[in-house]
Amino acid sequence: MTKSDPIPARLAALKSMSVPQLKSEWQTIFATTAPNNSRAFLKSRLAYCIQELTYGGPDRETRRMLDLLVDEVGGTLTRKSQIADPRNPVVGTRLIREWNGVERTITVLRDGFEWQGRPCKSLSAIARAITGTRWNGYRFSGLRERKRGNE
Repeated sequence: MTKSDPIPARLAALKSMSVPQLKSEWQTIFATTAPNNSRAFLKSRLAYCIQELTYGGPDRETRRMLDLLVDEVGGTLTRKSQIADPRNPVVGTRLIREWNGVERTITVLRDGFEWQGRPCKSLSAIARAITGTRWNGYRFSGLRERKRGNE
C-alpha cells in the first residue's frame, strides 16, 4: 500500500493485511511501534488515520464538544463551560408557570437556571421543589416539544 493509492483501495488493503503487516503500516504512519497485536484495533485505527490525514479531522467545535462529553462522563468538569441543552431557551429568558394559584418565575442562565434568587442546575429539581413530586422539568416549564397533531 502506498500513499498515492486512492483512499478506498488503501482501506480495502487493510482488510487483507496480517498483524505484522498492520504493525508495519502503523510504524509508517505513526512513526512509533504499534501499541498491541489486536488486528481489529490496528485496522480500525489505521483506517481512521488514513481518512483523517486525507480529509482532515474533526473541526474545532466538534473536538471541543467531545472534550466536554469526556469530562461530563468522567465526572471531571475541568473546563469552564458545560454542554448546553438544545431545549434551553436563550439566556435571560423568564419561564413563568402558575402552580396552585401562585405564579413561579424561573430565569434561564448560561449554566443552569435561577429560581427564588438561587441558582439551580436542573428544571426538574425546581419543579420538584415547587410541586413536591417528580416532574420532567422541561414538561413542567412548558418547554417540551409538541408532537404533530397536538398543536
